[in-house]
Amino acid sequence: MTSVDPGRAAAPTVFNPAPLHDPTPHGYSTAVITPANGRLAFVSGQGGQDARGALSPDFARQVAQAYANLGAVLEALRARPNQVVKLTVFVVDHDMPKLGALTEAVTGMFGGALPAQTLVPVPTLAVDGMLFEVEAVVALP
Repeated sequence: MTSVDPGRAAAPTVFNPAPLHDPTPHGYSTAVITPANGRLAFVSGQGGQDARGALSPDFARQVAQAYANLGAVLEALRARPNQVVKLTVFVVDHDMPKLGALTEAVTGMFGGALPAQTLVPVPTLAVDGMLFEVEAVVALP
């Protein structure tokens, strides 16, 4: 495994153009520009399974676990949350109450350096009982 020194990484630039609404209250940015001469890591979808593979039946707990799992992947890559440039989230039976749990989790992890993000409502995911999955693109030096 190649190691990465996050201290040497230039941070991606968040871009929210003025003619559009401000998406940050909803937990994402319109666009993110990666640093020149960087590399991209594509992180497979992380679900809400704990270390034993168990899933909580609670949506918010699955979301929190999925972001904890993403955090573990970032740590293994020696990357920081502000190096994540794009998220795609998949939500089983999406509705507006679920958006609150999603926004809380993403702003908790990323603060003001919100990545670009797309939410895809789906009828089901790969594992029975799985309600949420997040995949990421990470800008590495």
